[in-house]
Amino acid sequence: MVRHCVILAVFVWFGSNTIAAQSRFFNAWESRVRATSARQPAWVVPVFSPSAVIVQLARVDFLHQYTSAHAETWSYGGGKGVSLIPFARTQIDLNLPSYIEHNSPTVRDGTSDFSVAAKYRIFAAAEHGNYSTAVQVAFSVPTGSYKNGAAVATITPTFVGGKGFGNLALQSALGAVLPTSSSSSIGRTILWNTVAQYRMGKYLWPEIETNASYFQGGPNNGRSQVFVTPGIIASKIRLRSSAVSRLGLVFGSAMQIATSRYHGYNHNLILTGRITF
Repeated sequence: MVRHCVILAVFVWFGSNTIAAQSRFFNAWESRVRATSARQPAWVVPVFSPSAVIVQLARVDFLHQYTSAHAETWSYGGGKGVSLIPFARTQIDLNLPSYIEHNSPTVRDGTSDFSVAAKYRIFAAAEHGNYSTAVQVAFSVPTGSYKNGAAVATITPTFVGGKGFGNLALQSALGAVLPTSSSSSIGRTILWNTVAQYRMGKYLWPEIETNASYFQGGPNNGRSQVFVTPGIIASKIRLRSSAVSRLGLVFGSAMQIATSRYHGYNHNLILTGRITF
């Protein structure tokens, strides 16, 4: 009986200390996220373009587009996942493979690639300055099935900068998709995205983006692809009345419209849903 009481006491002590340690861990995490977010502009993440601010959220996108051969394609998930702020001024993204449905008898449906990304916010100011700059490096693994992903792994370094003018926010990102092995299969791609957003009222953020890709090497060598992307985002709908709670919903939609002669797809409808926490 004494031995059983001692064992029970040990379990109770260990369990209470474990719960207390977990509580301290999550409280410290939440405090770090709130402090990090307070030192940057309160911009919403664009529908398509990278953002100059760091965020913590879970995200899923749905894309409906038409290829150059007029085949209808759906992407379920959009290659998005979870964004975390594990350290001050640092964001880690875990992007899950999406499922791509081609609606074509000649192309097989399947999953896309898995990727991870690390972003570091270099300089930022909230009210007094209203700007933010960040660098990001993404790494993708060729996990796609039936040629629905890249043939090789890639690294994508990106620089993002933004400046706010009252309710208007301008952000621009310049990056490059670099294969880790022979570049002859996919080449190298320069990415340049620019977005203008305007906050209207409490929730609405209409935006206009330009999304440009410049191909060097590979099957599209020398070509360029440019889209104009009008969209709108509703952010953020709070799920708790507490002023310190970050839990909320974000919804958005945009349409990529090709403006260049060459384009691999067109009329890409993007639906995005996010939960901030």
